[in-house]
Amino acid sequence: MFLKNLNVAYKTPLDPRDSETLGVEAVTEVQRFLSYRENNAETPLVSLSALAHELGVSSIHLKDEGFRLGLGSFKALGGSYAVIRLVLEEASRRLSRQLDVSELHTPDVAAITQSMTVACATDGNHGRSVAQGAQLVGAKAAIFVHSGVSDERVAAIARFSADMIRVEGTYDDSVREASKVAAERGWMIVSDTSWPGYERIPGLVMQGYTAIIQEALRKMPEPPTHVFVQSGVGGIAAAAAGHLAIVLGDERPVFTVVDPSRAACIVETAKAGHPVIIPHGEPTVMAMLECYEPSLVAWRILSRVADAFMTVDEDDAITVMRKLAYPTAGDPAVVAGESGGVGLAGLIKAIGDPASKAALQLGPYSRVLVINTEGATDPVKYEEIVGEAPGAVLSRNAEAVA
Repeated sequence: MFLKNLNVAYKTPLDPRDSETLGVEAVTEVQRFLSYRENNAETPLVSLSALAHELGVSSIHLKDEGFRLGLGSFKALGGSYAVIRLVLEEASRRLSRQLDVSELHTPDVAAITQSMTVACATDGNHGRSVAQGAQLVGAKAAIFVHSGVSDERVAAIARFSADMIRVEGTYDDSVREASKVAAERGWMIVSDTSWPGYERIPGLVMQGYTAIIQEALRKMPEPPTHVFVQSGVGGIAAAAAGHLAIVLGDERPVFTVVDPSRAACIVETAKAGHPVIIPHGEPTVMAMLECYEPSLVAWRILSRVADAFMTVDEDDAITVMRKLAYPTAGDPAVVAGESGGVGLAGLIKAIGDPASKAALQLGPYSRVLVINTEGATDPVKYEEIVGEAPGAVLSRNAEAVA
């Protein structure tokens, strides 16, 4: 499915709340917070020049979030950042003075954080980020996972000393259960999706993601003309599209949101013109994107600044994983998890369809930016699909450089 944005809000200004959340001052604050993280480093921006030539575009740059903060996904920027911000705000309230991130590990703050519990629902990556954030500040974490989350992903979260709570059903069922239990027990819910009356915290999570775009813009020789970003509830796509609209204005790139065809809640929302909950069907291999209800904040942003919406199929996601692991001669190999390369899969599918290609004005002068949102966060699943362990893929790159 491919559709252009025909919503009544399209090309209207961002809501002032979203402009503040995703603006230049906000990303500066994100980067200041990141500077206090021990393992903070910019993730690679990979040029796929051979693939660009093959597809008939000027350039393809891939922002590889598989190296982010030791967590292997872009989510490392959102959940942990929101946890740190919220803990500092609560400590400031209790101590009756404004605290800075530089005071995070002082005895006064530590005494407060030890009494706090943060909670969230997750497909895997967001929960790992929230759990890491809780461990960093000395708080407890309760992470709700639905029945489709693999044991490997559960173990990766549990290593941050989080309490793991299994919920029967889908991701959206786990979101509702986490919200209910957190309210009953006085825990702080740190969700990456929003619902009526719950917007600020998901906004902080999205704010963390803006660092990805600012880093990419600093490294690209020229700003992109086209961006393809995958969606789940919509957070990463909305953060990227919103920030690009703010910093590039009328020169912003054509922005396409890419959904799995089996969990296309953002695409179906765009088609309907308002948020819709889609029925739960057959699971998708793109497990980190298997969401059936959009984030209200994300949709508010995307309805204004996304230009097109499309879906990709199971084979598209698997093919791009293998294509990145065994790239066109001259390009480096990239380890992309099942959901990581979906934006690139969208580009490839759009170029292969004359109508979509024309609608997006893709051609020899197009400069494309995509985001590898996760590395091999489930190494067993990755090797099963690609046929080689992620470490072996990366070692081939090291050998090529040597």
